[in-house]
Amino acid sequence: MLNALFKRHSAPLVVFVQRPMTIKSDADLNIQMKLFNDKKQFKKTLELFDEHKEKYIGTLSSFTITQALKACAQIGDLQSGSTIHRHISSRLSNDHYILASLIHLYMQCSDVARAESLFGMSKKKRKQCYVDNNLPEKAIDLFNEIEYPDDVNRIILFNACAQLKTKEALDLVKKTSKQIPKSFYSNPRLLTSLLDALMKCGDVAHAESLFYSSKQKVLPMYGAIMKGINRLNIYDNVELVMSQRFISF
Repeated sequence: MLNALFKRHSAPLVVFVQRPMTIKSDADLNIQMKLFNDKKQFKKTLELFDEHKEKYIGTLSSFTITQALKACAQIGDLQSGSTIHRHISSRLSNDHYILASLIHLYMQCSDVARAESLFGMSKKKRKQCYVDNNLPEKAIDLFNEIEYPDDVNRIILFNACAQLKTKEALDLVKKTSKQIPKSFYSNPRLLTSLLDALMKCGDVAHAESLFYSSKQKVLPMYGAIMKGINRLNIYDNVELVMSQRFISF
């Protein structure tokens, strides 16, 4: 019996070693990370991401980053999420998918201050995109959601109002300009956008008053006034020509 027991315990020991997963391309990495997330195996997602981030962090796709941030948010891993944020901070201004994922992460982890900071960055970018794509009403709607607008917010608002050229837009320009502290008028970009909005919305007197009272005039400010006056002269000339044609008949 002792011999049988000895033989049983002296059997060769078989050790199973788990081989690391082979990832041949970014596509393979993305697929595998999404599979882990879909199965709620969030720690495995992050383990796989960690294997590749040190070597490829600069070239990893937005999809890869967002999958990693999703996993961090799901398990409340603020430390890993913050580390990812530091590595890819230079990409935030051009990638709203990563930005949205970071906002979600910080909100999930109750870091409201950082979430709001990133959200402010996102809103600035969206407003400028609306203005650039001739959607000024949407930019104005976003501006109205901001409790404490800064110079950049105001400049984008004035640009949006300048596109609309309506009485409602002019009223908003005047209302907003009255709320700007006097010290902010030292910002030439802000003043230029305000002058441009006033001229395009038809309040020439107000624009000229601001222009002549400004102590630090820059070339763009002259340009805003000159273009506005030139535009008005063109309209006046068109009206004059049209009236002469009707008289000639």
